[in-house]
Amino acid sequence: MKLPEKATQPTMYFIGVTTTKSSIMKLFPLWAEALGLENAVLKGIDIDIHADPQVYRDVVEFIKNDELSLGALVTTHKIDLYHAAKDLFDYLDPYATMFGELSSISKKDGKLEGYAKDPISSGLAMEAFIPANYWKDHGGELFVIGAGGSAIAICSYLLDPKNGENIPSKVVIANRSQPRLDEIERIVKEINPDVKAEYHLTPEPTQNDALLAQIKPHSLIINATGLGKDRPGSPLTDNGSFPDKSLVWELNYRGELDFMHQALRQKELKDLHVEDGWIYFIHGWTQVVSEVFHIDITGAVFDRIEQISNETR
Repeated sequence: MKLPEKATQPTMYFIGVTTTKSSIMKLFPLWAEALGLENAVLKGIDIDIHADPQVYRDVVEFIKNDELSLGALVTTHKIDLYHAAKDLFDYLDPYATMFGELSSISKKDGKLEGYAKDPISSGLAMEAFIPANYWKDHGGELFVIGAGGSAIAICSYLLDPKNGENIPSKVVIANRSQPRLDEIERIVKEINPDVKAEYHLTPEPTQNDALLAQIKPHSLIINATGLGKDRPGSPLTDNGSFPDKSLVWELNYRGELDFMHQALRQKELKDLHVEDGWIYFIHGWTQVVSEVFHIDITGAVFDRIEQISNETR
């Protein structure tokens, strides 16, 4: 990983794994024009998954000390970057410290700020496709495959006690490594100690198939693993059978999207609603762009950005 050159114009960074393949590289110039961000550019910084902590520190220190480097969106590395570099920030928002991750780096009055924006952006994305009072009306369950930052954010939104009776009747979380499972269990207990929850170590896709077979109808099944985007495959085999009348959410919007295609093959038979990660992607980016450039992207402004994005998709 090579650090960027000193910025010569207002620059936002995209810290990820395969940033050149992201749609944001085509979209950002169009968004910048619509938002009146003159001369602003977006540059990718590709880092290997679970890189050495010093790599994350070097990137954060570069952004902190380079005047025209205004901030960054962080994907894939949200947890690792937080743990490696949290002491370099002058401010961390409550979600960042509670979840031990950050997706947004920005500057304000000379101070470096870190935010975990996923609880907000995932909530906005879910509001777009989960019917009102869905959980209260149907008593369905939440099955999340993957236990990283997105899974934590989704749980924090759906299980918030403020939602009253309108929360999943049970949460089932599966992951291929134990430490992330332990971490999400700790956080879910903090968010809502009363919710029924199960945590399963599932290094093999057949194990996820077995869990899926036990999920009630009218549930929400989510691929939060990154499989099908940064790495090939799906967390399920082609034999995985989705519960009737359920919502299926593929958090990825690019790549092979194997999980989404598995669900689409059962869409008619099982009466499924299948959603990809596109609207989540747009909300995720607009939340961070608004923080980095200190602008409001809501209401009609957001609608315009969504329209531009859909036209180029």
